[in-house]
Amino acid sequence: LAVVTPSLSAQEIAWTDIRTLGVEGRGFEKTKSYFDRLPATAEKLVRRPVWTLSQDSAGMCVRFVTTATTLHARWTLRRSRLALPHMPATGVSGVDLYVRDSKARWRWLACGFPRETPTNSVRLVTGISEGRREYMLYLPLYNGVTSVEIGVPEGTSISKAPARPESHLKPILFYGTSITQGACASRPGMTHLAILGRRYERPVINLGFSGNGHMEIELADLLSQLDPAVYVLDCLPNMNAQAVASRVEPFVQRLRKARPKTPIVLVEGRRYADSFLVDSKRKRNEGNWRALAVAYKNLRRDGVQRLHYLPGADLLGDDGEATVDSSHPNDLGFMRQAEAFSKVLGPLLKTDR
Repeated sequence: LAVVTPSLSAQEIAWTDIRTLGVEGRGFEKTKSYFDRLPATAEKLVRRPVWTLSQDSAGMCVRFVTTATTLHARWTLRRSRLALPHMPATGVSGVDLYVRDSKARWRWLACGFPRETPTNSVRLVTGISEGRREYMLYLPLYNGVTSVEIGVPEGTSISKAPARPESHLKPILFYGTSITQGACASRPGMTHLAILGRRYERPVINLGFSGNGHMEIELADLLSQLDPAVYVLDCLPNMNAQAVASRVEPFVQRLRKARPKTPIVLVEGRRYADSFLVDSKRKRNEGNWRALAVAYKNLRRDGVQRLHYLPGADLLGDDGEATVDSSHPNDLGFMRQAEAFSKVLGPLLKTDR
């Protein structure tokens, strides 16, 4: 016997703008548009592709508490492109809902499928057992938004989630490439950044710029305006050995001068999944890794403290199953990356003050 649950009419849904609930993952307050990832001043400082990509809402989320038994989402996208050839619409332009369970663990609950532009309005989940719970909604990875609202039945309470403890207020800041931005996760909550944010109960700032993680000095200046628990620099997939040799040391030195005590993690970058047969990709990986190792050694020799190093060979495992195109992780790849990053980040975040 099928049970049909009638949907609530527009008049029966109370909508809440997530800006009133507090959006995590916004590093900068003075932005041109609320959901931009770089400040308005960056428009004249960075290259046009970086600025355009900074309008994607990657890494942003909202935590809230409600007693609702049905949850809706309504969001307006900046661009009409819902999906990419190698990445589904759910990850590019969708929203992703998690809930804290009875054991205080974050559990996936629902994904909002984007079916049209500019505005999507969906019922995320219904039939939730009664009770007051904390939820977290992730925003699109490869599209921008101009507004996002959460809908609950009229008369149902919804409010900000409890503030994070002071020891967990500082975010983890990632700067990098398309992989950092989230390609090619099936949904926004599946990136390694989101996984690590849930694992360590911290905000995450995603400054991944697809194809444009070049470690330009202007980005070092922008990053230094923020005060995270740790900087994670993961740009090698967008660089060659010559760029690594010329840019990494000045970038880190600029960052360290501005933030003398904040840990910095240098990431070698993942191994191409087909590099065991494609020599050009193997040589690119190995050349980049050698150049980064030299830069790391030089920086340590020059007295740079609290500098850490994450090798890239095993970030995605060694079975070839963790990417969609030899470069960008699938969901398995992001899970594996989260485990690898944890080996470095775990001890650092435990000692952060």
